[in-house]
Amino acid sequence: MILRNKILNVEEQLYEAMKSGNIETLDNLLHNDLLFMLPSGETITKEMDLETYRSGNLKIVELIPTLERLNIINDLAVVTLKINLKGNYNNQPFDELFRYIRFWKSFPEGLKVVGGSGISI
Repeated sequence: MILRNKILNVEEQLYEAMKSGNIETLDNLLHNDLLFMLPSGETITKEMDLETYRSGNLKIVELIPTLERLNIINDLAVVTLKINLKGNYNNQPFDELFRYIRFWKSFPEGLKVVGGSGISI
């Protein structure tokens, strides 16, 4: 069974990995079959997401999350949150508020993000 504190902990690990561009942690937290919908409407895979960090195209300077909801359904957790993001993407600065939904699933090797979506609000 998934515990609320465990989800909050992996969410925090994810935020730190995003801010620092820690590919190893991101690789561990994202499921190999991840599908994520970007604010542009494009659907990306885990490898596409990791490449954005590897290439240096995405640099996050500030990430301030506000948890909205956390529902636990057996071995799946659904998280909705707002995130104030500041940084640059493809050398274009951004400072925006986003709403995310993220799906964490429990596996023998730990919790992994299996899907999600983000929109600018």
